[in-house]
Amino acid sequence: MPINQPSNQIKLTNVSVVRLKKGGKRFEIACYKNKVQEWRNGVETSLDDVLQISNVFTNVSKGEVAKSNDLQKAFATSSVDDVVKEILKKGEVQVGEKERDHDLASLRKEIATLVAEKCVDPATQRPYPVGMIEKAMAEAGVSVKTGKNAKSQVSETLRLIQSGSRLPIQRARMRVRIIVPVADGERLEGQIKSSVEQVEREEKSEMWEYVALIDPPQFKILTDLLQKECNGRGRLETLTFAATADNN
Repeated sequence: MPINQPSNQIKLTNVSVVRLKKGGKRFEIACYKNKVQEWRNGVETSLDDVLQISNVFTNVSKGEVAKSNDLQKAFATSSVDDVVKEILKKGEVQVGEKERDHDLASLRKEIATLVAEKCVDPATQRPYPVGMIEKAMAEAGVSVKTGKNAKSQVSETLRLIQSGSRLPIQRARMRVRIIVPVADGERLEGQIKSSVEQVEREEKSEMWEYVALIDPPQFKILTDLLQKECNGRGRLETLTFAATADNN
């Protein structure tokens, strides 16, 4: 997003403007794209690498620099670095309409891809194409949130698809191997089997072992159970994170 600068100003490209309204006035800084989030995440710590121009503006696009007395009134300091840090922390990143639409489309695609990777058709236990997930998201009225990453929006997106679209869908089951001493296995069999959805193989010798499909949230429940009841002798292994039907 090029910024229209007066002839005596440097023309800025690849810029993100961060704006904060305080004390009845508007204050802006011109940053490199992607650097604002890196600063907020603690990845970037150098202001010189974040800012395109080390100054505070009332209007970046017009090159209007904020006056020192305005900074003092609004921020109780005229230190540019201190004001910049507060704007970086509390300000709102200004995004153009085209860029916002592009970012939303990319985020939506990423969420749909994650849902497709983690979920299946309950009838066939096979994954859906990403395009079908995107259509179901639109049908369910899923609104993605630009302030959150894609991974954190998967569960809510799945819930909305299940309740608001016609697409039958469920989380793919995890395939796990549970290994415990026979005595513990017999004692805990009821609790363990109540946490699994389908037993695929069961063997008993010196150790009690079986391979099963579980709903992902049950993994922690089973882990906690084995740690509490088996004194370090029980094991829970992930064989397949998202188990789907065989291709044949």
